[in-house]
Amino acid sequence: MRSSGKSGGRGNYRGAGNSRDQKQGQGRPGKPRPEERRYEDGPGASPEGSRSGRGPTARGGAKGGPRKPQERGRSAPARSREYETRAEERNRERYAGKKEVKLPKTFPGAEQEGERLQKVLARAGYGSRRACEELIEQARVEVNGEIVLEQGRRVDPEKDEVKVDGLTVATQSYQFFSLNKPAGVVSTMEDPDGRQCLGDYVTNRETRLFHVGRLDTETEGVILLTNHGELAHRLTHPRYGVQKTYLAHIVGPIPRDLGKRLKDGIQLDDGYARADHFRVVEQTGRNYLVEVTLHEGRKHIVRRMLAEAGFPVDGLVRTAFGPITLGDQKSGWLRRLSNTEVGMLMREVEL
Repeated sequence: MRSSGKSGGRGNYRGAGNSRDQKQGQGRPGKPRPEERRYEDGPGASPEGSRSGRGPTARGGAKGGPRKPQERGRSAPARSREYETRAEERNRERYAGKKEVKLPKTFPGAEQEGERLQKVLARAGYGSRRACEELIEQARVEVNGEIVLEQGRRVDPEKDEVKVDGLTVATQSYQFFSLNKPAGVVSTMEDPDGRQCLGDYVTNRETRLFHVGRLDTETEGVILLTNHGELAHRLTHPRYGVQKTYLAHIVGPIPRDLGKRLKDGIQLDDGYARADHFRVVEQTGRNYLVEVTLHEGRKHIVRRMLAEAGFPVDGLVRTAFGPITLGDQKSGWLRRLSNTEVGMLMREVEL
């Protein structure tokens, strides 16, 4: 009985509510259901739509939709065109009299004189820029006779003298090579008679090279090639006395005082010629391999000296030109000189 009464009560309540809605519908228009509401906005919107605050831009499910400007409280007044124009004129007057700001020379992209020292060293082959910075930190680099300790020093590769460990750095686009010239090759860059010459070994180089001094056609060994004119000139000038070392094959027996005679001087057609050093390197029966060092560069000088002493030369090889040695470089091979070797050459001739 109790359960049926409760269920009956609920039924009556629902029914009473429906009947009340029906009565209201008969008398005055009641509040429309949500699905019947009109959501309008703009000039022709109904008061109902304005109260609900929902329009075409209202979000679905948002209670009341976006607030109207009048619901946000006091709004900022709109600025007129005259106000905007005056503000623009004031800004223009404010910055018109200011001078142009000049960027410091260290600013990236600004016009700067010279190149950074570490960049010049890296291009010259002393390693990466970081490795070149370490050379500077170790006080091993000097510019124009002054040791550089700060990073970022700028130099002019065309004018400034740069040294590493006391050896001059070839900062310009110079090239230095050593060729082990074979016998039968003419010591010229071109030969009108079509004979094999030094130029045949450097035809693929980007710049024109020239030889430093000469070697006899039948003489083998070290001959230098470069595009550094001043260095080439000084290396062959008698004033600087750059030594050259040769290995000569002669037939003996040879007297014990041969070395002394060569050092004292041998009278030739064009004057005395003296050796700086002489020694016997190897002896096999009557065959001798002797080493002769001298600083002169006259034509056929070694052959003429030994022949005048009574020992014609059967074979001749130049094993060193100043600090540049032949080592294990094969006949006909061309190699680029290292930076240390170039520095030693320049020190020989006070460059």
